[in-house]
Amino acid sequence: MSRAPYLPAEPLGWPLLPVPDADGRLTWPSLDVSVRQTIRAILMTRPGELLLARERGVGLADYLHEPNAAMTRRRLRDAIVAEVAAMEARIRLDAVDILPSGEREEEITVTIRYFIKRTGMAGSVTASMRLGG
Repeated sequence: MSRAPYLPAEPLGWPLLPVPDADGRLTWPSLDVSVRQTIRAILMTRPGELLLARERGVGLADYLHEPNAAMTRRRLRDAIVAEVAAMEARIRLDAVDILPSGEREEEITVTIRYFIKRTGMAGSVTASMRLGG
């Protein structure tokens, strides 16, 4: 069975973010780009923001005024593991590291390492943010 020429070659997950090229044609993100986009969307989405999945999302912004303490980092790590596992079935999580950073450790660096199940390709997403208001 052949695929229609206007469909992407590989199944994609949400968010579908086609970007017009210089000629105005829509190009679809590759599998690895689509996975990274989805993980970033999961991190930024607050619980209650998705219409059909109100309980889903990590909501990094909700942690901005939390202290940069081990307990906060642990709660954030647990939320990331649970939400990525629930919302991104195309990957297998390898590690989620949340480490203090900055001169006075007022920031955290979140690193999510994973493998794409279909290809076995390793990938990662990193985000940094300041905690403690």
